Amino acid sequence: MSEEQGTSTANGHGQTTELKGYSLPTDVLTGLQEKDRGRIPLVLCACGSFSPVTYLHLRMFEMAKDWARLHTNYTVVGGYLSPVGDAYKKKGLAPAEDRVKMCELACSTQEQKVRFLMVDNWEASQSAYQPTAQVLDHFNHEINTVLGGIDDGTGTSTKTPAKIALLGGADLLETFTQPGVWSTADLDHILTDYGAFIIERAGTDMADALQRLKPEWRERVHAIHQQIRNDVSSTKIRDFLSQDMSIRYLVPELVISYINDHGLYLKDGANGAVDGTAAKNGVVEIAD
Repeated sequence: MSEEQGTSTANGHGQTTELKGYSLPTDVLTGLQEKDRGRIPLVLCACGSFSPVTYLHLRMFEMAKDWARLHTNYTVVGGYLSPVGDAYKKKGLAPAEDRVKMCELACSTQEQKVRFLMVDNWEASQSAYQPTAQVLDHFNHEINTVLGGIDDGTGTSTKTPAKIALLGGADLLETFTQPGVWSTADLDHILTDYGAFIIERAGTDMADALQRLKPEWRERVHAIHQQIRNDVSSTKIRDFLSQDMSIRYLVPELVISYINDHGLYLKDGANGAVDGTAAKNGVVEIAD
């Protein structure tokens, strides 16, 4: 990957372009509540194409939130969708501006009192491709350095560091041991320093994928089985649209209206997208 000169990330992992006027969305990033005192605040970050965003993308956050509450000492205080930038050059990839807007529309459908999902446009706005490890570094820097962490719920304005973790599907987990997809250094950084919450996907043997990981990495992965199967994917949505088939109840209505109003996905590879590799340094659509 060719790097642009710009502002380095918090840990010096690589170079990024400084975005004028950028600030991380925090409108529904919450502090710990009194009932959560003693638990660790968790922020889930999903990196993907979101071309287009589907109900499964949103549902994955809810499944991980429940899992964390029931099986760990974490409490989810926020979730971020981070659409990949145009430099990714994947088949069927709508322009980043459109994918960010569709994600924002999807998140706006949350009921106000239970909202915790936000869309961060930092990755999508970069002119150069950003590895997933660097995107997680970005979230860690913005939340734990710039914001100083998360309110600890004691009522004293004291803040505590948030746990940043990657959220993805089991197909993402499979790529962890595929040659040429991830750099060993990046994968070690992601799983050792952040960890991952992985949602079961149809057609993927999650137990086998876990077994192929190094033991020290395996213990950093939370494998979550779907209680109600959902196999919708962005690829299938694009296929439906290319055949003029309905996608209602698979994708939020506001997103459907946006797709129709902007003439997106009339045929796969349209809208200026350039065919490219299906996976590059870990950016595999979390439900594609």
